[in-house]
Amino acid sequence: MNRRAHKRVNRKRAFTLLEVLMVVVIIGLLAAFVVPNFFGAGEKAKKDLTQALVDSGLNGALDLYRAHMGSYPRSDEGGLQLLLEKPNDEEKAKRWAGPYIKRAQDIKDAWQRELIYKCPGDVNSESYDLSSAGPDGQEGTDDDIRNWQRT
Repeated sequence: MNRRAHKRVNRKRAFTLLEVLMVVVIIGLLAAFVVPNFFGAGEKAKKDLTQALVDSGLNGALDLYRAHMGSYPRSDEGGLQLLLEKPNDEEKAKRWAGPYIKRAQDIKDAWQRELIYKCPGDVNSESYDLSSAGPDGQEGTDDDIRNWQRT
């Protein structure tokens, strides 16, 4: 084999520096677009999950508690903990047929913070107000997640 043919064979088997740099640039551009969207989707999923929990996720447990006990768990008597533990009052403890939820984790939002429960509610005076402080963890800010409409 002559020298010229030998060089062509070697050239075909290797990538040039330019080709490698182009691949690195393309991967970098793809990562620049995909990574921020991926992390944004995770935060939106947490908000959606918490909104579903606040809107309807605990309704069944709270309604069943109400059916057995005659009222929703009052904030001053233990609040959402009464879905897990018997009340201290002996008469109420006889009617309690719980636990109404499986785990204490079920009364936390997607950021692992306790849900904010108030019964009777300020907004829902006939039932309860249920909310989460949202992603920032501060009550009373625009990102709060509530079971009532904002005014």
